[in-house]
Amino acid sequence: MDREAREHYSVVIQAKDMAGQVGGLSGSTTVNITLTDVNDNPPRFPQKHYQLYVPESAQVGSAVGKIKANDADTGSNADMTYSIINGDGIGIFSISTDKETREGILSLKKPLNYEKKKSYTLNIEGANTHLDFRFSHLGPFKDATTLKIIVGDVDEPPLFSMPSYIMEVYENAKVGTVVGTVLAQDPDSANSLVRYFIDYNAEDDRFFNIDANTGSIKTTKVLDREETPWYNITVAASENDNPGLLSHVTVGIRVLDVNDNPPELAREYDIVVCENSKPGQVIHTISATDKDDFANGPRFNFFLDEHLSINPNFTLKDNEDNTASILTRRRRFSRTIQDVYYLPIMISDGGIPSLSSSSTLTIRVCACERDGRVRTCHPEAFLSSTGLSTGALIAILLCVIILLVIVVLFITLRRSKKEPLIISEEDVRENVVTYDDEGGGEEDTEAFDITALRNPSAAEELKYRRDIRPEVQLTPRHQTLSTLESIDVQEFIKQRLAEADLDPSVPPYDSLQTYAYEGQRSEAGSISSLDSATTQSDQDYQYLGDWGPEFKKLAELYGEMESERTT
Repeated sequence: MDREAREHYSVVIQAKDMAGQVGGLSGSTTVNITLTDVNDNPPRFPQKHYQLYVPESAQVGSAVGKIKANDADTGSNADMTYSIINGDGIGIFSISTDKETREGILSLKKPLNYEKKKSYTLNIEGANTHLDFRFSHLGPFKDATTLKIIVGDVDEPPLFSMPSYIMEVYENAKVGTVVGTVLAQDPDSANSLVRYFIDYNAEDDRFFNIDANTGSIKTTKVLDREETPWYNITVAASENDNPGLLSHVTVGIRVLDVNDNPPELAREYDIVVCENSKPGQVIHTISATDKDDFANGPRFNFFLDEHLSINPNFTLKDNEDNTASILTRRRRFSRTIQDVYYLPIMISDGGIPSLSSSSTLTIRVCACERDGRVRTCHPEAFLSSTGLSTGALIAILLCVIILLVIVVLFITLRRSKKEPLIISEEDVRENVVTYDDEGGGEEDTEAFDITALRNPSAAEELKYRRDIRPEVQLTPRHQTLSTLESIDVQEFIKQRLAEADLDPSVPPYDSLQTYAYEGQRSEAGSISSLDSATTQSDQDYQYLGDWGPEFKKLAELYGEMESERTT
């Protein structure tokens, strides 16, 4: 029986008793028979030759066609796989099996190029996966066919010579320096001209531009490797005949280092030297860093400035491992003498040419324990040896300030309440008379009371100061009126001056005493020159010229006046 020819059968079965004799009874039933399938039919392609059109613009990995072989069996007996067994397109195309539809799916493994190859031939085989060896004599359970693939010509975008580009340029290069060149061509037979441009985002800084005709990339700004060591740009190419067709390529630009940064200290160092340090003792180790690349950075050299005088307190030792040690030169340091020291140092790098920089280290003097641990570095620690705490020192300072304020207030109050030193109101020594009218000259004797001078007995009474107690009380000396009247005024003043010098009760400071008395009239007359301008004088002033150069100007003045009167 052949299931593929007829799958279902119906059989009527009748049963009779009495051995089938006449008069016996009978019964019948129908039996339906279905044939099960066995793999006794190989797969067969409907055609021996197939043809497929695929455009050259097809994407790699995409499905470009389908093919199917027929199998009369069903179920798993009809399962099959497809494979490419021969052909010049075996490396360009691949085929897989769709288990649901039992079709062969043809996919593109590599891009097509119409200009290079216009067609491909594939030999495709379909074979059953589940074989029944009882029917192996029926022949091989597989079939093959030929598939011809025709590549269609499509206007393609320009094709770059490389899938990506890597270029290099030195930092600090001049604007307009050529970094590199990209190349793209029209893959079509028309070979149209290609134009280039850089695909920038709106927010990107434009450090490069490209020549639209040659594809040469140049710098538009000065580059700094320490700021941006690498740039990635995207270059696009299009045909002049069809600007809508674009192709893109990534260009990576590495910025090469130039030794343009001097080395510097790795960080801010807090260096402490103990007061009990010994000569040659290492108090700190420093290191340096450089913004430049490794080739222009280490190894670092540490040294002292040769143009400065030798530091008597500290020195520097290069450890030749990009570090340096700070050592003491002398024994013992004192915060009371100097609590901070400064050490200028120099650092150079290993670049070509080498760069150097100067830095100044600050070294604080601190009190340390015997094991080297820092106890304190604060200035108030200097007074701790006296046994006084900070609070006690502040209290003492406040007390001193309060006492000073009290003394100042006391002195101020004493000065504001100070009484006159002289008891008598008739004392004329400090009598100052102020008036605005013009004086009457020498003949005016009413402007000032000179009774005290004309009557010296009025001032004879001894007066004492009220602010001090004299240790010795002098006995007033009284003279008779006739004696006082006979004393000359000049002699009277000298006498009063001697008494004031010897009297301990008088004020202990300079005293100004004014006497508006010219004394008795002189026989020579008045020597005042108030009225000399209106008086005709016969005085001869020729003798002034004989007095020397000091009176030369005076002699000239009087000589002119004499000549005017004569004329």
